[in-house]
Amino acid sequence: MAEIETSEEHLDPTTEITLEAVKARAVRGVAVLTGRTFVLSVISLVATGFLTVFLEPSEFGVFWIVSAIVNFLAYFSDVGLAAALIQKKEAVSEEELRTTFTIQQFLVITLLLILFAFAPYLQKYYSLSEEGKFLLYALGLSLFLSSLKTIPSVLLERELDFPKLVLPQVLENVVYNLVAVYLAWKGFGVTSFTYAVVARGFVGLFAIYLIKPWIPGIALGKKALKSLLSFGVPYQANTLLATIKDDGMTAFLGGILGPMGVGFLGWAQKWAYMPLRLFMDHVLKVTFPAFSRMQEEKEHLVQAITRSIFFVCFLVFPTTAGLLVLAPLLIDIIPRYEKWEPALLPLFLISINTLFAAATTQLTNLLNATGRIKTTFKLMIMWTVLTWLFVPILSIRYSVVGAAFGYSLVGVSSLFAMYVAYKIVPFKVYESIGRPVLGTLVMTLMLLLLRSILPRDLTAVWILIGAGSALYITAMYFIVGSSILVDAKKGIKAVFSRG
Repeated sequence: MAEIETSEEHLDPTTEITLEAVKARAVRGVAVLTGRTFVLSVISLVATGFLTVFLEPSEFGVFWIVSAIVNFLAYFSDVGLAAALIQKKEAVSEEELRTTFTIQQFLVITLLLILFAFAPYLQKYYSLSEEGKFLLYALGLSLFLSSLKTIPSVLLERELDFPKLVLPQVLENVVYNLVAVYLAWKGFGVTSFTYAVVARGFVGLFAIYLIKPWIPGIALGKKALKSLLSFGVPYQANTLLATIKDDGMTAFLGGILGPMGVGFLGWAQKWAYMPLRLFMDHVLKVTFPAFSRMQEEKEHLVQAITRSIFFVCFLVFPTTAGLLVLAPLLIDIIPRYEKWEPALLPLFLISINTLFAAATTQLTNLLNATGRIKTTFKLMIMWTVLTWLFVPILSIRYSVVGAAFGYSLVGVSSLFAMYVAYKIVPFKVYESIGRPVLGTLVMTLMLLLLRSILPRDLTAVWILIGAGSALYITAMYFIVGSSILVDAKKGIKAVFSRG
């Protein structure tokens, strides 16, 4: 079959893109995905703010419970073939693409039939209303629409063409939030999410095929399947454990805490993980294919992982700390927001997990990209066992706060994962993690002092945001030096470059 070529810069018949091109496109990819989608992430956060005003905690709880059920099923819609296509060093063939597409569609359709068959039982177990049941159907449909986007997305990721890949995400983000907020404002309740997820699914599907046309086809190449499964099955095993650890736990907690408790826990997780969604997800999407192309260049890998962890921590640490400083003020001053006050302590506890994830997730991403999938699998087993050991027991005894404390304990266990990864790839710990920690501590102490003397109003919020930004940038300039300005200029240049 004809091979899919992604660049004219070939070194040999099995190499699609040179190391220099990889590094250049990776830098641009990070800059583009972070810079151009930052505004959209802010839109999403603003929309979440409106939704938490218009909707009750129990309605949010229904959304998170149903989403967790469908996300858990979504794991079985792939056996790691898409990740194997991205990680593959050689150029991929049309047979491999169509084999992946065929298997994925068979799995998705089977899962949808199972979902619809068990919907009445799920509705009874979780005490879902008719609106909750229709949301379950809508999320099932969105799973099918998402599966149709897989191959065009894989091709763009292999090319490291993230400026194009981000456009469908932009449209999905805008459409989903506009529809959800408008309908929630009009009093549609849970149904707001139903219409929003369907609209998002169709818009994203249309956009990705417009940007990266690919003709779907049916194939089942045994040789291609065997090659892809050698990486895909271990990779998917990791995904299964992550799904059991996260979405499986959320669905399980629905029976312990009820919709109201899951609503508070989900609110805390939503805001605690917000810095990761703003900054880390974009970097992971770029570094997985980039690290895959560098897997034979250890010196470049050490440098790349150190800089990528620093970039994530540089942004995530102060954002998380600033959020924790501002949260009590926002609860007080935003109308109809006092109902979320019981979630403040869970927010603080879950944020501990966020801080560790900022570094650890990038390390496991590196291990996967370089083929050390078994090491990641062992780490995922550890995190899954600890999650199911701590969270349910503590939630039964201490309700929402107990569940949040359980998540924080799992986050602390990431210290062991850092040690394991360091033994394999000796990244520079102080440069990547230590420096952002120092800068964040300086900023946080000053903000707490400033908050204690300011009135509790909107003006104080803006003063704290401005002061926090200035304090952190100043602290980091003294800690890191002028190189931080050089890196910022490179990032801005990369966003507006054509190459």
